[in-house]
Amino acid sequence: MTTTSSVLAPTGSPASPDPAPGRTTPRRLPRGLVFTLPLAMVLLVTFGLPLAGIALRSVGSAGDPTTEYYRTLVSSPAYLQVLGNTFLIAAVVTLATSALGYPLALWIAQLTPRGRLIAMTLVVLPFWTSILVRTYAWIIILGQRGVVNETLLSLGLVGSPLQLIYNQLGVTIGMVHVLLPFLVLPLTASMLSFDQRLSRAGSSLGAPPRSVFLRIYFPLTVPALAAGGILVFILSLGFFVTPALLGGGQVSMIATVLDTFINRLPRWELASALSMVLLAASLICYAVYRRVGGIVR
Repeated sequence: MTTTSSVLAPTGSPASPDPAPGRTTPRRLPRGLVFTLPLAMVLLVTFGLPLAGIALRSVGSAGDPTTEYYRTLVSSPAYLQVLGNTFLIAAVVTLATSALGYPLALWIAQLTPRGRLIAMTLVVLPFWTSILVRTYAWIIILGQRGVVNETLLSLGLVGSPLQLIYNQLGVTIGMVHVLLPFLVLPLTASMLSFDQRLSRAGSSLGAPPRSVFLRIYFPLTVPALAAGGILVFILSLGFFVTPALLGGGQVSMIATVLDTFINRLPRWELASALSMVLLAASLICYAVYRRVGGIVR
């Protein structure tokens, strides 16, 4: 009685034959790599190569590398003030956006499907309008003869118009308005995926609603809040249009200084060094988020 060369595996399926001695099995490319190669090439050409050029220019356009431009940034009080001002405004915008966005996302998540659709449409609606138009709208609202000052003056609450724009307050208000959807959208998605059985289990064990929220609901939504917060913070570091218009040249941030270095002076090497500092700060913030997010989870 002849036997077949294939040996049945424990599951009943024929096992694959062993490779011949001295022959190596050719490696296969990861599945789906062929579909990502075009996108990888586009990113390399449009992002990787220009970024490499900026990094090389930041250490000198001549043949010998130098750290002169980085030393200039560190040793100059004016540039240090710009860096500190940028990080301060980004932190304030992130905190304000989180304080406004979390209750808003919580309210949207508790609506009916129809109400949630309307609310989400209103949140996304600003994306359909140019950021330039939205920024000029805040000038009309907060200006010396704007809606807010005219209302306060007519009610007799102030004796003279308040300075609400062309300072850090106006820049912060405008940036919070523009960046709020970037926190609300992912946070709302996280809240909608929350397992409500956990809250019901806490309530069934006698925990009051406040304890259920503070000890169950809020800790489980903190990672999404942190993700939205770090996204807002990174976007705030490189914001240009709103600080340039609502700051009126009185609020210096990294993006506005880069515009000066590139379009007015120009000082390409110093602008490249400042850009690399901004990129390093963004990467550090993302690394901190990943570290903290891993601990929280």
